[in-house]
Amino acid sequence: MSQPETMRLLVIEDSTALREALVNGLRNVGFTVDAAADGTEGWEKASEANHDAIILDRMLPGLDGLEILRRLRLAGSQVPVLLLTARDTVADRVAGLDAGADDYLVKPFAVAELLARVRALGRRGNHRAEPVATIADLEVDTINRTVRRSGRRIELTPREYQVLSLLLERPGAVLTRLEIHAQIAPHEPAASSNVVDVLIGRLRRKLHPPGATPLIHTRRGFGYQLIHE
Repeated sequence: MSQPETMRLLVIEDSTALREALVNGLRNVGFTVDAAADGTEGWEKASEANHDAIILDRMLPGLDGLEILRRLRLAGSQVPVLLLTARDTVADRVAGLDAGADDYLVKPFAVAELLARVRALGRRGNHRAEPVATIADLEVDTINRTVRRSGRRIELTPREYQVLSLLLERPGAVLTRLEIHAQIAPHEPAASSNVVDVLIGRLRRKLHPPGATPLIHTRRGFGYQLIHE
């Protein structure tokens, strides 16, 4: 099987014994493996390097595994992520998947199962979307975080880009105001905040110049939708 030799993995795990066992085991079967011992180092390596898959512990010092996941997805990264956790409740699994995990493995686990899941993630990653996403004449380069409409460059603030990325992840789907708020301002009370409304308004002014077809639509009573009608 030739797949492992082509894959570069990142293991983010604070347990020295488990991290070393994973790194050694993965390297022994042909993977190229980077490793990080805490969330801060893990985020730096995940955001700076081009990995084919990430094995990520949920509970980490420095920066929580779910926060690393959220940051990756908001940045437009589609790298497959296998989340490791000692918790095995439905709520925990849902939280991990909602944050952007592709798969979930509960500790303790068999190394053979981890290898099988990593290979599955690799096959999935080979079919990831192109780095430039398009809707009508809107082009979003998720690698360089640049946005163009009809070839014209549009400058967005980081938060404006975050909102656009969230809508772009699920084109045609309706995202509620609370869903967007939870991702861009998790520490602000949603009930007393108008940050989502302000950012949607700014995006519309920038993405919908005079004469252009609107792409961001309000579905009253539901939320916001990115679609070309």
